[in-house]
Amino acid sequence: MKRNKNVNKKREDEMRLVTEMIRLYYKKHEGDAQELIDYAAMRISKCPFMETKTFCSACKVHCYEKTKREQIRAVMRWSGPRMLFRHPILAIRHLIVERKQKKELKTV
Repeated sequence: MKRNKNVNKKREDEMRLVTEMIRLYYKKHEGDAQELIDYAAMRISKCPFMETKTFCSACKVHCYEKTKREQIRAVMRWSGPRMLFRHPILAIRHLIVERKQKKELKTV
């Protein structure tokens, strides 16, 4: 039960982060933010690696279709630096988890 709770929490955290980044991006760019949010939610909800991975960017399997993957990369590149000012807690938490994972990978 505890494991399921952790996985669900990770899904929620990742979805919140991705949603905020997409919304931030589409405030300044044309396009359908909700379509990409819905697509990301679907992919995150079905991710079989959620228990062991940190974020989609760190995953070896790319489950996003090519056009959506390009869209989400553009969103991440543009929104990432701006998240520190708009959502500092989310951004710092993301950086901490990402760095922790990189350290773990180096020691393996």
